[in-house]
Amino acid sequence: MAHLLRDWLTTTWWRYGADHGSWFAAVYHWGNLAEGVAWCLLAYLVVRRFARNRHSPLELVYAAAFVSFGVSDFREAFCLQTWLILVKGANLLLLLGLRRTLLLKFYPESRTF
Repeated sequence: MAHLLRDWLTTTWWRYGADHGSWFAAVYHWGNLAEGVAWCLLAYLVVRRFARNRHSPLELVYAAAFVSFGVSDFREAFCLQTWLILVKGANLLLLLGLRRTLLLKFYPESRTF
């Protein structure tokens, strides 16, 4: 049973490589790289807002979660595995929870980040 779980977690669903000549592989690869950059830019905006307002160190955790999501997209640009999907899902839940907490408590007038 344990080896089945390990095999499932390490299953590779997509890999950018030898067949990267297909249009799907190119779009998926470059789209994930662009998305990773976008998540890192959002992290920068959160850190900049924290530096201006200094409401809570939780904002730095929020920024780190954005960077982590961006890094996972950089990984996904080359290889998509089950464990990465699960980590990205957990990271997304963390981002949504932190966003809700921070916006409600410190920025009730803002709805951007």
